[in-house]
Amino acid sequence: MVRIQLEILIKAPIEICFESARDIELHSKTVWKHTKERAIAGVTTGKIGEGQSVTFEAIHFGIKQKLTAKVVEYRRPYVFVDEMQQGAFKYMRHTHLFEESREGTVVKDILDFASPLGMLGRAFDLLVLERYMRAFVAYRQKKLKEFVESSMNNPRDFTDLM
Repeated sequence: MVRIQLEILIKAPIEICFESARDIELHSKTVWKHTKERAIAGVTTGKIGEGQSVTFEAIHFGIKQKLTAKVVEYRRPYVFVDEMQQGAFKYMRHTHLFEESREGTVVKDILDFASPLGMLGRAFDLLVLERYMRAFVAYRQKKLKEFVESSMNNPRDFTDLM
């Protein structure tokens, strides 16, 4: 199994960061455009919560894929965890952590995953997928930061976050 841990400081209150991170429509706007990722089943609009699922459809490595994830842990506004229920991975768990700081909120993503196919899958994880997924999560963090911080300066956008 591979573990990716990334964090970013967002200059906004913890509640705003938490609510933004679980917003399904915002999720699709903060991932790579070329993946054409969109929610197609389960919670497809608004904010996902405890026990709820979402199915995303996206193109990765030139292949259209579907991944269904369920929120299995939820402690507002500090953590929510989603786990893959169905999809290309053998295993995937994404922990979203939020910690208050003097400057705003530290947002941490911990992504644990493993590909199927035994040793072949493990080699793919280490040679290709780890770098790909690290870049994917880092890009999403950066875009989430940009959106939240710019929304803090626009009262109309700010109310949409809550």
